[in-house]
Amino acid sequence: MFIDLLRKRRSIRSFQDKAVEQEKIDLLIEAMLRAPSSRGLNPWEFVVIRKRETIQALAKTKPHGSAFMKGATLAIAVCADPEKCDVWIEDCSIAAILLHLQATDLGLGSCWVQIRRREHDAQQSAEAYVAETLGLKEGMVVEAIIAIGYPLKESFGHPESSLLPDKVSFERYGEKG
Repeated sequence: MFIDLLRKRRSIRSFQDKAVEQEKIDLLIEAMLRAPSSRGLNPWEFVVIRKRETIQALAKTKPHGSAFMKGATLAIAVCADPEKCDVWIEDCSIAAILLHLQATDLGLGSCWVQIRRREHDAQQSAEAYVAETLGLKEGMVVEAIIAIGYPLKESFGHPESSLLPDKVSFERYGEKG
């Protein structure tokens, strides 16, 4: 059941030194490409990164929150052409969550690295650093990078007790069911 997949998924930041098989990469790509998109405009574009040296460079994208990528054997940059669609952020986010869920279903771990509106250093944004590192064409933007690999250790999803049912209203904000 789908809910079982959601219950299992967790952000994974420690990976085995084991390459992700091409068949699994193909399924990850298919999952992203099947993402719904506003008005079918598909503003997203993806860069699949398998080269260790490129992943190592991307692990230096931000002062905090990207270093763990150095242990991943696969990373996928979720990019967009913002001229194609005014809701590219939403469309990219949908594709990214499908990527996370497909990774979990394949026995892989994954973790989101926020790029948009983050700094690389005092002179350059994280987005500009990633765009330069990956050779993106002018005008392309980067929402996130998803680090992927085989988890170093088994992790379990968040317990039901960590859910926040108080965040749910019925019919009108603040009304509890």
